[in-house]
Amino acid sequence: MQFGLFSVGDVTMDPTTGRTPSEGERIHAMTQIALKAEEVGLDVFATGEHHNPPFVPSAPTTHLAYIAAKTERLKLSTATTLITTTDPVRIAEDYAFLQHLSGGRVDLMMGRGNTGPVYPWFGKDIRQGVPLAIENYHLLRRLWREENVSWKGQFRTPLQGFTSTPRPLDGVAPFVWHGSIRSTEIAEQAAYYGDGFFHNNIFWNIEHTAQMVGLYRRRFEHYGHGDASQAIVGLGGQAFMAQTEAEAKRVFRPYFDNAPVYGHGPSMEDFTRQTPLTVGTPEMVIERTLSFADHVGDYQRQLFLMDHAGLPLEMVLEQVEILGREVVPVLRKEFEARRPEGVPSEPPTHTSLVAQGEGSPHRMVVTSPVVIAQQDQKQKEMASQ
Repeated sequence: MQFGLFSVGDVTMDPTTGRTPSEGERIHAMTQIALKAEEVGLDVFATGEHHNPPFVPSAPTTHLAYIAAKTERLKLSTATTLITTTDPVRIAEDYAFLQHLSGGRVDLMMGRGNTGPVYPWFGKDIRQGVPLAIENYHLLRRLWREENVSWKGQFRTPLQGFTSTPRPLDGVAPFVWHGSIRSTEIAEQAAYYGDGFFHNNIFWNIEHTAQMVGLYRRRFEHYGHGDASQAIVGLGGQAFMAQTEAEAKRVFRPYFDNAPVYGHGPSMEDFTRQTPLTVGTPEMVIERTLSFADHVGDYQRQLFLMDHAGLPLEMVLEQVEILGREVVPVLRKEFEARRPEGVPSEPPTHTSLVAQGEGSPHRMVVTSPVVIAQQDQKQKEMASQ
């Protein structure tokens, strides 16, 4: 199973000191957190994509390339790549380039984005968010899998004999996750292509998370990719740890109470009951995280948000140290001990996808055996008319 961190890159005042880091300091801090993740044995670092204050990660591939040059084994991902407001041609070229720079240590998570003003900044309409995501992603799959693409759609100018460059590393496109909190259409899209589904459940109760993951699993099986239990699932999480629960709550409370997203709302105690946030000891984080699989089934990637709400870099690095040294080794052992035979231990990697060979489903634009059979039948019927 893969464990790692994701960052939304917020620039937030530290409520205990009144100091707000500069944008440059925040970017540097994210880099240091990624390097710490590799140092303590975590698998993944993922960055969000935002184009509005108070967030800084407007250029994920630039940042991930920089981190790739400073690491050796850390997998690099996005916590959101905006498939709606970023042109698919741009995504195809940027992430293939990053594949080459990183030696294949990259995947990405497609998301619609829920910040309304961002859409018109890029010439798009948020009311078309779902159709944009569906059309743009299908074009992206073609760009990565076909060398000469002629295409006409609803939301961008047509392409005629276009070849994106560079081509994906070893002819294998990056593995894709589809991230969604509540959009059933996105869970359906992930299942249709046999891609991964990441439910970033940090603000949601486990019952809602189970509903969304359950829908994806059922549709994954419906499209013929395998048993529902074999679908590739990732979850989010939040934690703040200390030697005692009381100490963790004492230190974290001012950050929680003043956080831009959930501050001045539910109490920290209510929020921890309703969401995955765990404020306590490493043992409490282990117990809480293991319980996720009781609701959503055995899954393949767990990412934690730890550098938010104005927490100073030194404190975040201490948290990452605890996570990597005390929490994740236990989680690895316990999750694998309970994993049924036939359920993947981790998501596809560049190495595993290359090993599948040229005829593998991953190299096809549409991978569903059910859909392929339907298309073949339709072609036969047309030919016989």
